[in-house]
Amino acid sequence: MSDDLIFVIPDLQIPLQSKGFCDAMAQCIDDNHGRISRVITIGDELDFTSIGRWSDGTPAAYTKALGKERDEWVQVAKDLQVTDTIRSNHTDRLYNSVMRKVPGLLGVPEMELPNFMRLPDLGITFHPKGLRLKDFIFLHGDEAGTSQIAGTTAKNLVNKTGLNVVCGHTHRAGIVPYTTSINGKVTRTLFGIETGHCMDVSKASYVKTHNWQQAWTVLYPTGSTFTPALMPVVKNGFTFEGTRYEW
Repeated sequence: MSDDLIFVIPDLQIPLQSKGFCDAMAQCIDDNHGRISRVITIGDELDFTSIGRWSDGTPAAYTKALGKERDEWVQVAKDLQVTDTIRSNHTDRLYNSVMRKVPGLLGVPEMELPNFMRLPDLGITFHPKGLRLKDFIFLHGDEAGTSQIAGTTAKNLVNKTGLNVVCGHTHRAGIVPYTTSINGKVTRTLFGIETGHCMDVSKASYVKTHNWQQAWTVLYPTGSTFTPALMPVVKNGFTFEGTRYEW
């Protein structure tokens, strides 16, 4: 019987993903398949390097690699058994690039993001405005300003939405609670959760220094809400319910 667990996959940014981390997440998901109701990618599944603004006029714009990278995403999505995806700034690059450079292609079905990423074929639901489940909302994390302090971007989105927030984008991992009370009685506690990242940072030549953390997230159903738990990567591995997954 399903426990209705929700697994949240952090920013992959294919082809910059850590293949070892992806394989370990896929194994964990497969081991617990019967307990999971959703596997949600939090955005930036593809880096879309060649059509990003920073690649304009550089060799990166002429790699002809985007089709291969999309096909790599399709395989990763199958391995991770993804059910839902969230819009994000990197995947927005497809629309933005078409709009800026070849607006005549706007509206062509093959150039719409869900079709380009093969989401209908994969049975994956795309959520362009985020995904609401119970008193949680899943957002990419670029909807408001970002903080360099892990968990704080998500906590700020909690303040703006009045909901528990799970987000990516910052590549940092953290859970920050936000509690309100009156006369010594707690009225509510909400959580801001940042999911970390799944990149192999050594593949990202633009990164010199960073304060990012590899991690991913599981949500346990708890009545009308969820209990969040981070699974941080420590020494090329993470632990889920006592089982260690390494690469």
